[in-house]
Amino acid sequence: METIGKRQWAIVDGYLPAWSNGPDPEMTSHEAICILNAGDREARVELTLYFADREPVGPYSLTVPPRRTLHQRFNDLEDPERVPTNLSYSCIAVSDQPVIVQQTRLDSRQAENGLFSTIAYAQ
Repeated sequence: METIGKRQWAIVDGYLPAWSNGPDPEMTSHEAICILNAGDREARVELTLYFADREPVGPYSLTVPPRRTLHQRFNDLEDPERVPTNLSYSCIAVSDQPVIVQQTRLDSRQAENGLFSTIAYAQ
């Protein structure tokens, strides 16, 4: 199979709601980066977060095995620091192998949940 994907991706609409409505962990409000590595080599991905009023944070290091997918909640990122809630951010993902990146958000702050997903911008 021909290698698909890009090495640089941008998610510009990041936001983690501070509270949730429903059982944990299934209905915890969250933001996720979904990464597909369809290639034959492990992909090492570094995330850097950008904010309106502070310096960037990162890198957050992720590994996606060959021919696998990774769905990483931003809520669960801790090193170099936890991702803040109730604060907009953007994310740049840089991979050493071509990958596909998608963003997903579950906003369960009310009983009528909001879910959206979009493909990130690739360079």
